[in-house]
Amino acid sequence: MDLDFFTPDNSLIALFLSSFLGATVLPGGSEAVLFALLKLHPELLWSALAIASIGNTLGALTSYLLGRFLPQGRNHRAAGWLQRHGSPVLLLAWAPLIGDALCVAAGWLRINPWHAALFMLIGKAARYGAVAFAST
Repeated sequence: MDLDFFTPDNSLIALFLSSFLGATVLPGGSEAVLFALLKLHPELLWSALAIASIGNTLGALTSYLLGRFLPQGRNHRAAGWLQRHGSPVLLLAWAPLIGDALCVAAGWLRINPWHAALFMLIGKAARYGAVAFAST
């Protein structure tokens, strides 16, 4: 494989796309992409953390937006957590299986989008920080 393709710019673009898609209902492995990027380009630590966190948060906000369009009706477990505890529950938006449901439920419940984005970003940045720490 030609390693010239894995320039810093191309690697950061791939990381953004992977992190964005990984936060939607589509499967993704953005943690592995971040880990590999930092092994190839350790000097990109802070840029990679920012890009992965922002991309993943934007993907989660896409799920939030989809939730806004769902018809009101039946209550789900994720919605119950959000109703009881509010937007801080979105710190768990990074978690497998429940993260997507929480983001969709936040939109469905009309949680303040700025609060939702803030808590999603904090949780996702913490997760990517742990991956980055593991790569060093």
